[in-house]
Parts: sequence; structure tokens; C-alpha cells
Amino acid sequence: MQPLFLLFLFSSASSLRLAGNEVDRLSLLAFRAEIVTDTLGILSSWNESLHFCHWPGITCGRRHQRVTVLDLQSSGLAGHLSPHIGNLSFLRALYLQNNSFSHTIPPEIGRLFRLERLFLYNNSFSGQIPFNISHCSNLQYLDLFGNTLSGELPTEIASLSKLQFLQLGVNNFCGKIPPSFGNLSSLQKLSASVNNLHRGIPNSLGQLKSLTHFLLNENYLNGTIPPSIYNLSSIKVIYMYQNNLHGTLPPGLGHTIFPNLQTFVFHTNQFTGPVRASISNASNLSLFSISSNKFIGKVPSLARLSNLYWLDLQENNLGNNEEGDLDFVSSLVNCTNLEVLSVGHNNFGGVLPESISNLSTNLREIGFHENQIRGNIPIGVGNLINVERLGFFANLLAGTIPNSIGKQSKLYGLFLDWNELSGNVPSSLGNLTSLSSLTLNSNKLNGSIPQSLGDCRFMIYLDLSHNNLSGPIPKHVINLPVYLNLSGNQLTESIPMEVGNLQHLVFLDVSENKLSGEIPQSLGSCISLTTLSLRENLLQGTIPKSLSSLRGIEDFDLSRNNLSGIIPNYLGSFPFLQNLNLSFNDFEGVVPIQGVFKNASAVSVVGNTRLCGGIPHLRLPKCISKQSKRGLSPKVILIISVSCGVVGLVLVLLLALLYRSRKARALKSTSGSSLGVSLLRLSYGDLLKATDGFSASNLIGAGSFGSVYKGILNQHEERNVAVKVLNLQTSRASKSFIAECETLKSIRHRNLVKLLTACSSIDFQGNDFKALVYEFMVNGSLDEWLHISAEEVDRPANLPKTLNLTQRVNIAIDVACALDYLHNRSHMPIVHCDIKPNNILLDSDMTACVGDFGLARYLRDASCPSPLHDSSSNVRKGTIGYTPPEYGMGGEVSTYGDVYSYGILLLEMLTGKRPTDDMFNGGMDLHNFVMMALPERVGVICDPLLVQIEESSCSTNPISNRGNHAPNDRRKRVVKCLTSIARLGVACSVAMPRERKDMSNVVAELSLIRDVLNGTRMPSEYP
Repeated sequence: MQPLFLLFLFSSASSLRLAGNEVDRLSLLAFRAEIVTDTLGILSSWNESLHFCHWPGITCGRRHQRVTVLDLQSSGLAGHLSPHIGNLSFLRALYLQNNSFSHTIPPEIGRLFRLERLFLYNNSFSGQIPFNISHCSNLQYLDLFGNTLSGELPTEIASLSKLQFLQLGVNNFCGKIPPSFGNLSSLQKLSASVNNLHRGIPNSLGQLKSLTHFLLNENYLNGTIPPSIYNLSSIKVIYMYQNNLHGTLPPGLGHTIFPNLQTFVFHTNQFTGPVRASISNASNLSLFSISSNKFIGKVPSLARLSNLYWLDLQENNLGNNEEGDLDFVSSLVNCTNLEVLSVGHNNFGGVLPESISNLSTNLREIGFHENQIRGNIPIGVGNLINVERLGFFANLLAGTIPNSIGKQSKLYGLFLDWNELSGNVPSSLGNLTSLSSLTLNSNKLNGSIPQSLGDCRFMIYLDLSHNNLSGPIPKHVINLPVYLNLSGNQLTESIPMEVGNLQHLVFLDVSENKLSGEIPQSLGSCISLTTLSLRENLLQGTIPKSLSSLRGIEDFDLSRNNLSGIIPNYLGSFPFLQNLNLSFNDFEGVVPIQGVFKNASAVSVVGNTRLCGGIPHLRLPKCISKQSKRGLSPKVILIISVSCGVVGLVLVLLLALLYRSRKARALKSTSGSSLGVSLLRLSYGDLLKATDGFSASNLIGAGSFGSVYKGILNQHEERNVAVKVLNLQTSRASKSFIAECETLKSIRHRNLVKLLTACSSIDFQGNDFKALVYEFMVNGSLDEWLHISAEEVDRPANLPKTLNLTQRVNIAIDVACALDYLHNRSHMPIVHCDIKPNNILLDSDMTACVGDFGLARYLRDASCPSPLHDSSSNVRKGTIGYTPPEYGMGGEVSTYGDVYSYGILLLEMLTGKRPTDDMFNGGMDLHNFVMMALPERVGVICDPLLVQIEESSCSTNPISNRGNHAPNDRRKRVVKCLTSIARLGVACSVAMPRERKDMSNVVAELSLIRDVLNGTRMPSEYP
């Protein structure tokens, strides 16, 4: 009997094991069934030819052959997390981070009682955390960072007695922190940053004796920090910034309290009281930030903080405006790792100690701005050769600017404005070849502007206003900036013609000088200008016609000069012009009544005694015609009027007949064209001549199906065109030619390139020749503005093309409007299929137009994924990096694909990184790169050039230095808009097609973002 019994037991155990294996296999297949996107093709290899324990991402136990680890992190997966995951009863680790999972976390996950590690961060899970997650009694690591989870934090989490790591940051959790979290006796890291948590910090958290990392920043927490928290002697990292906390720092901080402290960040709260001397005992402290609070008094010696690399005390009430306030700076000489020293916007007095010259050579950023510091800038400051940003603005510094600053070759921001500095601007500043922002305004500097500043080839922001500078404006210098302010000096001679080279110039102010001569015609080439002020000079002559190209201008001031002539009508057509000041000149004639001239509060023409007309609110005399002055009788006027009417009628009839005959001839001449797009009749010879024999010097681009040349047509008058010559040896080039003609002949939109004609002929060797002729876009492609080529880097005379945030938003709106038209508003929905920076062209006004319709498809309707032709999966449907994942798996073309490409384009405009950048590998892509940075680290991943431009406009505006908080408001709006753009780009480029946004909604959101950026809406109005 015994052998039979043992056989029975063995058979039963084997059956149970086989049954368990089958459950795991079926559960994994059910998991795969909920995945709609598998970018890397990992799950496609889950097939019956291999045991599931050998499937990629699966680890099984040796004894039972049951799944113990499911590791699919960074695998490009999108879909739902199947409830069948709860059947993997032997699972100990689940790694699904860095994917695009959405919807809720299934409550069945609570069945995994063996689970120890659950990593779901950087996905799109929504809803609440399942309450029964408390059944996972062995859970040690729970990371839900970077999702859209909401609701209150479940108190049931407190029963996870083995939990060591709890990461809940960057979600939408609300309510309070459950006091029961104090029962998590094994917890080492608690992070709930960037949520909507409110009320106070529970006193019970002081029971977490093992806690080393405590992160609650960017919530709505208030009240004081419970005394029990200061008993957590194991704390190494503590983040509580951007809340509404208040109170004082305890006396024993860094000594008896937090003796292991490494990182202490409390900035942007309401803390007050002194900085305790005991902080110097925290010998392990490396990062100390208490900015934007209400701390008072002197800063103690920090000599013992030898590991300190970041010290941020700015925006408090520290210091007593007396000698000795800056003695603590000398104690920092021992901090050899120090990289950031920021003590600006306090009440520090006294002089800068000479010991600043002996600080760590690792220093990258020094900020002593907005204090009451007197004396000279120490000459030895030039010894800090690795400094990148140096800010002493808004103090009482006197003396000269040390020549030694010219040794800081890595310096890109030098801010010395609003002081009492005198002497010359050192020519040694020309050695700062990385310098992008220089503000010396509102000092007592004299002499001429050094020519050497022209060697700072990356200069973006240059402000020398309100000094006593004299002499001419150097031609070499004026070739550089995007923002240039030379106002309030004694500059003489004329404005250099070279100003026309600044096609990227956004702000130009040379007011309150002694400049003479005429307004240069070349100024019309500065098509990016939004602010132009030539006020209070000795300028004469008329307003040039060339300025009609400045259609982006918002503020235009020509007041208090000797200008004459009539006021050009084109000023009334500027769509963004908000302030126009022409007062105290010698203008004459009729004042226009259109555009900005409709608003009397936006226009000033006082002091021009020979003006007339305009709207009544301007209170100008009526204009009197010459006939009225001669006193013609009513009878004569009647005769003249009737005669003019008769003659006018005859002319109208003649013109109508002429128009009909010309139209008939035109129809006859083009009746043989199957393309229906010809406005010009051009032969191969015409295009050969126009492009100088398709010269390499005229080559402006090359693509998959051909090359593009710049050409000049001379049929009637010289006209610049772009000629796309098809390479007919390339597969599908002819189909591309036909597709582009068929598409562009039936659509018209301001944000689509204009096809002038098509040429289908033979060349002089008898070979087939096909070409498309477009309107030439003088500012090239968006790609040229986002990425500096190797050639540009090697040419020191060239300033790289730059786009500020406003320009990038406008371009994004233009492209979105074009796609909205193609998808939703044309006679039949059209999918472009190749949205990328090279196919976005910019005209003279920086208006963006979408081009290259060689891959375009017609659809039956806007959401239907089935095109009418060319739908096979083996046809190329875009460019690597911009092509949506579903196309790579044989999916049909749809408008969702364009939305994906647009989302990647938007993220590229934000980050300055191509989707094919070398950094994107191992499952990391541009979409995930940005998504992981949302929302708190967007500034870190933004295009550095964009950050420099916006930082300059936010932090160096002199208004900020005299109590006006507008720049702070601007900074908030910029940060809000950058974050919003990042979210929109991520939302457009999600893996699942039907979860992407519609382009009409994209246009609406971007318009709102632009309103917030321009200040016409509050940031709070954007969700």
C-alpha cells in the first residue's frame, strides 16, 4: 500500500505544478492581449515554440517553474495592465516602469502576497491606488512616481510592515498624509512630492526611525514641522520646498538633530528666525537651500561644511546692512567642492571680502545680487576660472570692472547692472567667447563701446543702457545680439547699416542718445523685431518703406526726433502692434485710421503740427482737400463728379472685357495640363537658367526623392523660387511627384507652402525631367534654426540661429493650424505622413509653412485608418524618429500618425534634441525623456539656448531691480508655458493612436499657452 500511496502523492503534486504552470502561461498571454503597442517587439516573441520561462522579460523559479520576475521596463509598451496579473501567485518582482500603461491599477494586484518589488513609475496610470494593495504583505519597494493617479492616499498602505521605499511623487494625490504612515517602521524613503496634498505634516511620522529620505516638496502643506520629526537622526535627505510651512529652525540642527544630514532644501516657504550656528556641525551636508523664506540675522560660519557644493540663501532678509555681514564668505574657503553660491536678494551690507578670490575653483555660479554691498569688485575674482554665471547686480558697488574677469572663459552670464561702477568697459570682456548675456546698464561707465565685444559670437542679450558711453555704435558689435539696449548714453553718428544683419533681433533700444542721420533701410531686414525704440535722438528723414517687413513689431517708438514726411499706411496693417509713439517730430498729412490707429490710447502723434484726420479721439484738425481750398462751386463739383462717374463706368466695362478674354486664353493655354496647378509655364531650359545650371552653390536641400535649388525667374520680374528636382531613378519618385501635385492643387492655407507650377518635360539629353516650383522661403527650414551644423560651429563670424520661446510657440501654432486644416477642414481629409523640422519652412515674417507633400494620402474621413491608395505596409510612411510606432508594425495611415509626428516635433522644439540623438537607446526615446522630466525638471531638459534667452529676459531686465515684480511674473509664465508645451508634446506622442489629441484641440491649447506667455491670460487659467 505504501508505494501506491507515495505514487498518488507524487502524481497529485505533479498535477498541481502543471496546473500552476498553465495558469501562469495563460496569465501572461492575457497580459499580452491588453497591450496595444509593442514598439520593440518584445511580446511578439512570446509564442508556443518556447516554454514561457524562456520568454523575454520572464524569470522563473527553479523548483516550481513559476513566474517570479516580470521585467518589461522601458520596452515601449502601451495598453492596460491586465487583471490576470493577479494570477501570477509566485511573482516577487514586477518591473513595468518607463512605458505607456494607462487606466487603473487592477485591484487583483492585491493577490500577489509574495510580491516584494512593484515598479510602475513613468507610465500613465490613473484612478486610485487599490486599497487591497495592503494584502501584498511582503512588499518592500513601491514606486508609482510620474503617473496621473489621484484620490487620497490609502491608509491601508500603513499595514505594509516591510515597506522600505515608498515613492508617490508627481501624481494628483490630494487630501492629507495619513497619520497611520507612522507605522511603517521599516521605511527608509518617503516621497510624495509634486501632488496636491494639504494640511499639516503628521506628528506620527517622527516614529520612522529608519527614514533617510523625506521628500514632500511642491504640495500645499502648511503649519509648522512637528518637533517629533527632528528626532529622526537617520535623515540624510529632506525636501520640503514650495509649501506653506512656517516656524523656525531648531537650535540643534546639524548637531543633535539630523547629524547625518546631506541635503536640506526648505526654499519657498514661510520660515523665519535666524540660521542656527549649529548647522555648521552637519559635516556631511552637501546641499543647503533655504531661499525664498523670511530668515533674518547674520549667517554663521560654515567652515566645517567641507562637503558643501550648493549653498542657496537668496530671497530672505539675511544680513543687517552693516560691515561684517559677509564674513561667512571667508569661512567658505574650506568648502573645496562648492559649485553654487547664491545669496542674492537679502539685506547684506559691507564690502565684498577679498577672500572671495580664494573660493573653490569648482564654482560655477555666484550670485550676490540685490543687496546693499559697497566697495569694489575684488580683482582676484578672475581666479574663479570655471564660473559660468556671475551676478552682482542691484548693489552699491563702485570702482572699475576688473580686467581679470576676462580670464573666466566659461562665463556665459555676467550681470553687473544697477550699481555705481565707473571707468571704461574692459576690452578683456571680448575674451569671453562663451558669453551670451552681458548687463552693465544703470552704472556710470564712460568711454566707447569696445570693438572686442564683437568677438563674443554667442552674445544674445547685451544691455549697456543708462551709462555715459560715447562715440559711435561699433559695427562689429551690432552684428551679434537678439536683445540690444544701448539707450540713455551719449552715442553719436548714425545707426550702422549693419544692423540689418540681425535677422534674429527681437529687442532694439537706442533711445536717448545723440544719433543722427536717417533710419537705415536695412533695419527692415530685422524681421524678428518686437520692440524698436529710436526715441530722443537727432534722426531725420522719412520712415523707410523697408520697415513694412517688421510685421511682428509690438512696441514702436520714434518720438522726439526730426523725422518728417507722411505716416506710412503699412503701420496700420501690423497685426501685433500695441504701442506706437510718433510724437514730437515733423510728420505731415493724413493720419491712418486702420489697425493700431483705431485705438487712441495706443498711438501718440502729439507735437506734429502738420498732421490731420485720424480718429476723433486724437483731436486732430480735419484734412482739407486742394479743391476745397480753391473754393469750387457746387455746380462745378457736380459736373466733375458726374464726368468721373461716367468715365469710371466705361473703364470698368473695358477692364471686364479684357479680363474675360485673358481668362479664356489662360484656360486654353492650360487645358492640356493634367496637373491643374500651373500658374507659370516653365520648361527644363527655364529652370536650368533660373538655377544657374542646377549649381551646387544654389543647392539648399536634398531629400529622399530629389534635390531643392534656389532659383531666380526672369519672366516678368525677378522672383525667387525653390525648385525641387525629382530623382527619377529613385523608387516612387514619380508617384511622389503626382501625389504632391494632386494634393497641393486642391488646398490653400497660409501655413502650407505655395506650389507655383510643375514641370514635366525632358532634359537636353532626352531623359525624363520632373520638377516642382515653390515660392521661396527666405528663412529656410525649422531644422536650421533648431540645430547648429558642424559648419556653423566652425565659423566664428556666424551667430547661430536662435528662436525665443514666443517664436517657437508661434511656429508650433502655425504647423498645428496647417495640420488641423488638412485633417479637419479641407474638402477631403489629408494625412501628410512626413512632419519633421526639415519640412517646416519659414518665410520672411517667420511664419511657418508645411511643405513636401510627396507622401501625402487622402482618407475617407479624418479618423478612418484606411487611405484610398498606397496603403500597403511596405510603403515608406515617414522618417525614422517621427514615424508613429503603429506604422512600423504594418498599421494603416491615419491622422493619428501626423499627430504623433507633430508631438515629436514639439518636443524637439522644446529640448533641441533630435529623436534620433545618440542618447536615445535602450528603450529611452524623446517621448520618455520629456515625460520623465515632467513637471519639475522641464527646465533641465530644455534647449540650453532657449533657456539662456528666456533667463536673460527674465532675470536681467532692469525693472526687476527696483521693486517691480514683473520679471518674476514673466518667469512664472515662462515656466508654466514650458511645462504645458512638454505635456502637450507628450500627449500627442503617446503610443496608443486613439489616445492622442485632435489637432483642433492642439491649436486651442497652444493659443491659450501663447496668451499666458504674452500675459493676456493668467497662468492659473491654463489647466
